[in-house]
Amino acid sequence: MELPDPPFQETYKILFDQNIDATPNRDNDLVIVEECELPLIDLSRLNRGELEREECKREIAKASQEWGFFQVVNHGVSREILERMRREQVKVFKKPFHEKTNDKYLNFPAGSYRWGTPSATRLRQLSWSETFHVPLTDMSGSAALTSLRNRARHQDSLWIVSELAQMLAEILAEKMEHKSTFFKENCLPNTCYLRMNRYPPCPISSEVFGLMPHTDSDFLTILHQDQIGGLQLVKDGKWIAVKPNQEALIINIGDLFQAWSNGVYKSVEHQVVTNKQVERFSAAYFFCPSYDTVIQSCVEPSIYRSFSFREYRKQVQEDVKKLGHKIGLPRFLVCN
Repeated sequence: MELPDPPFQETYKILFDQNIDATPNRDNDLVIVEECELPLIDLSRLNRGELEREECKREIAKASQEWGFFQVVNHGVSREILERMRREQVKVFKKPFHEKTNDKYLNFPAGSYRWGTPSATRLRQLSWSETFHVPLTDMSGSAALTSLRNRARHQDSLWIVSELAQMLAEILAEKMEHKSTFFKENCLPNTCYLRMNRYPPCPISSEVFGLMPHTDSDFLTILHQDQIGGLQLVKDGKWIAVKPNQEALIINIGDLFQAWSNGVYKSVEHQVVTNKQVERFSAAYFFCPSYDTVIQSCVEPSIYRSFSFREYRKQVQEDVKKLGHKIGLPRFLVCN
């Protein structure tokens, strides 16, 4: 019989044997309500005259304040291109496990392939997923990723997504009455990342997350998910299951934007649940600054102290290693 790929139950056998997860963590006790759609914004309205443009911008800012998530259509990347890229992504994940874990086989940058949660001390901390996490500028260095890009001829969808992130960041800054070159100067292609995700079928889907509850440590994340679904987020104290929309890209606010906006835009906790029968694929673009970029509020008085992205990442990694989960922005409150 062919071994599971990746070998979660073998590698994390001690976690499965301990049976210490009879009481779910606090976050998972939140009530899951029925599936719903995120606020849907048609970006073509930005080109339909001043009134339509300003209303579209207002909706983007409103969703970022009230949901921390929204979805966009007419974003510049056709469904055909997204489907082609997904097919190439699936091919990469279907490579044998020993090839995925050895950078030389796929010519990926060192450390690109990740799976599971090495720091997990209990099942609720284990993410039943595998990813390729690659800087955008390294896309041309791998034959596999170059193939993925070349399948999307007529448009380089990744660079369109990069431009989309810049545009959204500028709109959100503008609605804070803070027009700035900050994002163009600090969030460049060589500081942003693409993460391709696969969530294999999970025989104990009620006990293990595909991706445990977290917030994103960037400014913005742009996500394309398949029709399977599984993304959930916290809204009004409840877990909301996000209804898949194949025409849309999902946008969510990250921790850095919450700090930069002084808490106006919300970095919302979200998770991915597992599925017992079918696998799920998604791809996420992370809009990040350089590690030396200093994050400080665009208004005063600030509820967060200034910090560099390097300092933030280091603190997150230390907390995950020590506690098994991320603390994030509360570590950087001025009152601490």
